[in-house]
Amino acid sequence: MAAGVGKTYRMLLEGQAEAESGRDVVIGFLETHGRAETEYQARGLEILARRRVPYRDTTLEEMDLPAILERAPELCLIDELAHTNAVGVEHAKRWEDVADVLAAGIDVFSTVNVQHLESLNDQVAELTGTRVRETIPDAVLATADEIVMIDLTPQALIERLRSGKVYKQDRVEAALNNFFRVENLAALREVALRQVAQEVGAKRLAPVGPAREERLAETAAPQAFSERLLALIKLTPASQRVIRRAWRSAQRLGGELDLLHVAKPGSNLSPDRDRELAAIRRLASVLGAHLLVEEGDNVAEVAARVARERGTTYILMGRPKPRNALARLSSASLPFELLRVLPEVDLRIVADRTQRGPDGL
Repeated sequence: MAAGVGKTYRMLLEGQAEAESGRDVVIGFLETHGRAETEYQARGLEILARRRVPYRDTTLEEMDLPAILERAPELCLIDELAHTNAVGVEHAKRWEDVADVLAAGIDVFSTVNVQHLESLNDQVAELTGTRVRETIPDAVLATADEIVMIDLTPQALIERLRSGKVYKQDRVEAALNNFFRVENLAALREVALRQVAQEVGAKRLAPVGPAREERLAETAAPQAFSERLLALIKLTPASQRVIRRAWRSAQRLGGELDLLHVAKPGSNLSPDRDRELAAIRRLASVLGAHLLVEEGDNVAEVAARVARERGTTYILMGRPKPRNALARLSSASLPFELLRVLPEVDLRIVADRTQRGPDGL
């Protein structure tokens, strides 16, 4: 749920147990943050040297991916999965390095905080007031064979913080007044528990081999169709919130997600809107959603056509802008138009929880 709960410590314990059972284990990257108890747990395990990467006027230390591949252990321990690499190495992100290690037939134990999941980026920002910049695709977590939740009560974590087991004493007070408030930690703990429960549930129902498929076929209730979601998006930063919420809904429903932007016929994108479209393409790629850009004067009619072509069962959209009295009298709003042209499809309006009413509610 947060830094300091003991992820790296537990990873090292698991690595030590694997080594004692006879497996060839190495540490590909370890970040102890100067914690003596964590450093002690690494004793006896082979630690590969870090790669030194010149960057501007300094030298950064990064994981040495080629050295891990050349060493080819059975199991590699790689800390901080969401880390962004220095410019000049093989990949921009450490999770991409891990993909190469796995592709080479090497097992990996790694660590990550729940706030680094891409689809939770907006939710975590709403809960804590802090926008996390380093994220990993949710699909990376979904491919893990096992997820271990390191659970700690907020009070216990704060005690660890006060005793200097998380940060040095000169950083403790600032941490307590910002990210490490009890209400923040309690909220993140709940998010982490829900995420792990969701992952475990998905794995429990996932078919594994013919026998598993046969047993599921015998015991599971028949499903007439699968869900397919369509998120209507504009070229604004707020659309990324809609996309992430729609993706999490798709995961819970076990469905596919399409994204639709309807552009005016013959219109040209301004530089700002072009950048927003590029950002949405990147996010869609990370989450595994399908981005569709269609032209049309009537958003509801275009959405209806696309929904029928794609077999959509569920539409999500952001909250529409308030309209004046004349506009309300002259035409129906988009949500009502969608309900009229697609009566067989569920519609959800995604709230923006960063906005509050006049009473703060």
